[in-house]
Amino acid sequence: MALFSKHEWFSNIKGDTLSGIVVALALIPEAIAFSIIAGVDPKVGLYASFCIAVIIAFTGGRPGMISAATGAMALLMVTLVKEHGLEYLLAATLLTGVLQIIAGYLRLAELMRFVSRSVVTGFVNALAILIFMAQLPELTNVTWHVYAMTLAGLGIIYLFPYLPKIGKSVPSPLVCIVVLTVVYMVSGMDIRTVGDMGELPDTLPVFLWPNVPLNLETLTIIFPYAVMLAVVGLLESMMTATIVDDLTDTPSDKNRECKGQGVANIGAGLMGGMAGCAMIGQSVINIKSGGRTRLSTLIAGVVLLLMVVFLSDWVSQIPMAALVAVMIMVSIGTFSWESIRDLKKHPMSTNVVMLATVAVTVGTHNLAMGVFVGVLLAALFFANKVSNIMYVGSKEIEAGKEREYQVVGQVFFASSERFMAAFDFKESIDKVTINLSKAHFWDVTAVQALDRVVIKFRREGTEVELVGLNEASATVVDRYAVHNDPEAVEKLMGGH
Repeated sequence: MALFSKHEWFSNIKGDTLSGIVVALALIPEAIAFSIIAGVDPKVGLYASFCIAVIIAFTGGRPGMISAATGAMALLMVTLVKEHGLEYLLAATLLTGVLQIIAGYLRLAELMRFVSRSVVTGFVNALAILIFMAQLPELTNVTWHVYAMTLAGLGIIYLFPYLPKIGKSVPSPLVCIVVLTVVYMVSGMDIRTVGDMGELPDTLPVFLWPNVPLNLETLTIIFPYAVMLAVVGLLESMMTATIVDDLTDTPSDKNRECKGQGVANIGAGLMGGMAGCAMIGQSVINIKSGGRTRLSTLIAGVVLLLMVVFLSDWVSQIPMAALVAVMIMVSIGTFSWESIRDLKKHPMSTNVVMLATVAVTVGTHNLAMGVFVGVLLAALFFANKVSNIMYVGSKEIEAGKEREYQVVGQVFFASSERFMAAFDFKESIDKVTINLSKAHFWDVTAVQALDRVVIKFRREGTEVELVGLNEASATVVDRYAVHNDPEAVEKLMGGH
């Protein structure tokens, strides 16, 4: 894939430039807030957001997606920073990058196929709720000016696009930020601004190697954190890529994205930044503001740094109410409102998976935990559904002498009990034929169930014949079945 294909970089220059500026403005307070969560200086989050956004623009597999320092990652760093300090965090960030590159080469992104649509919907809804909840501290115990500014900001965001000509050419979130900043500077009202979040850095980032001893002890300290950061980072990035794929109706290279995230995190660690990943909120802002190509991500990173270092006097004047309005727009736009209507139409199992993903993610603030619970429930419901499709019918071939059982469906750990229960071992009969031409045996549990059926019939003095086994099932049965091995039979039946 060409590094500078015209379509991936320069097919939407105006839209990408304007959306990149909006994203950069929205990234600044988030990066500062996430630095505070992690217990590090604001510049660590800001430098990370710059490095990750710029590098991922070149190395990522999903054009138009924004990656930077994130809250999910920041929460995982708290203990490491508290107990060992910033240098160990930088070392863990480098190791996180290495693990993510390895994951990319192992093609672990293919595992996303096992994440069902209901889990993705639950993940999206949970993130929308978390994004909204993150704005609440800015809207509690404040003067009426903040509410007025926030409502004015939302009014601009939603009404500006309806203006003739200009409405479609300039992103409304950018207009909201500029207008509210001007209003604040002119009126001088007493409300929180970006400058109140923390001190902005006044120098460009410099290359630095983490000042930690390169030994096994250091590795044992940072490895558990690096694994968690790598997993959560890739999970959030893959989910966000899936959402951006849907929003733009274009495909993405998930394995390339894994490697790109790794390279970006190594770059961040070497520039004094913390680990990060894709950001669903900023990615949605970018897409809704007209960003589509890699150029939007690059501009977001570059403009972020230029504004923070060279225009900090102006940037620090941006009222938090303007950015709260933008993030509320993001949470409303991110939430899947159809999923509420679909609760009536969809089966109960799908609804339970979606709602459980939301509840666990919001309750724990841990995206990985929410997705894990969702995937686990989806797998259990699927196994239960498939197991119910299996049934065993029978017909008498010759009265009192021969009976044929016809097995239909999937025999595996969840259906093996029902499979065994379908046979009548007490019937006085000479021969039983078990027709398996419409059945499939998947695992050792299924083979053991077949063994038990055959052995129980033989113990009653009944001859058993298995017919119609397909090739794949025959391979499993031949390898693990023991009904023709007297010693193994004794062992399986517990010696009685």
